[in-house]
Amino acid sequence: PCCSGRARRPPRPVPAPEIVNDFDEHTWVVLHDIRLRGMVRVPDDAELMVVIDSLCEAGVVQVRGKFVALTDLGRTHHANWVVATPGTDAHTSAERLHASFHELNVELLAVCTAWQVRPGGATNDHLDATYDWQVIGRLERLHERAAPRIRRVGREVPRFADHERRLRHALARVVDDGEHEWFTAPRVDSYHTVWNQMHEDLLLTLGRSRDDEPTPGT
Repeated sequence: PCCSGRARRPPRPVPAPEIVNDFDEHTWVVLHDIRLRGMVRVPDDAELMVVIDSLCEAGVVQVRGKFVALTDLGRTHHANWVVATPGTDAHTSAERLHASFHELNVELLAVCTAWQVRPGGATNDHLDATYDWQVIGRLERLHERAAPRIRRVGREVPRFADHERRLRHALARVVDDGEHEWFTAPRVDSYHTVWNQMHEDLLLTLGRSRDDEPTPGT
């Protein structure tokens, strides 16, 4: 069924290339967001539902209960859209970020662990403001180093500018508003959540897999 529940013709099992080629930029961005999140809840927004329904009809997404996810066909078409052509400025800028990303990622994981677990293994109950501000300071310093590199990619691949904006927003929610969940919680677009999405986007842009990435600590 289509996401809206309205009766529609069955999706084409293998959409002709021109159907996907007719997707406008906004439609691709919606598909990309679903790919980075894994799945999204069927939206209440009517305008967004029009886009989701068009993706359903093209056979690139499907409804799974209350959620929407890419089909295998959708992942294939998305991979062709998202990858940067080697030799282009977009690919070169993404390669430069990737070359330094492992170090940044290891540090981010360590900071997130420190936010969740105190030295000695006790869960951080966030009652020790001095400790929390020390960890927040580490995140701020990491962001100061990472943000310019992400923005440089964003000059060639605009969606990375949005990743940096979302990271900045999550950091502000922690620092300025004192909302702890915006550090690591998966139920909001926390710093850790957005960072993981950016990492996935970086690999997709370069046509790489997480299986190719070094494991933290190596």
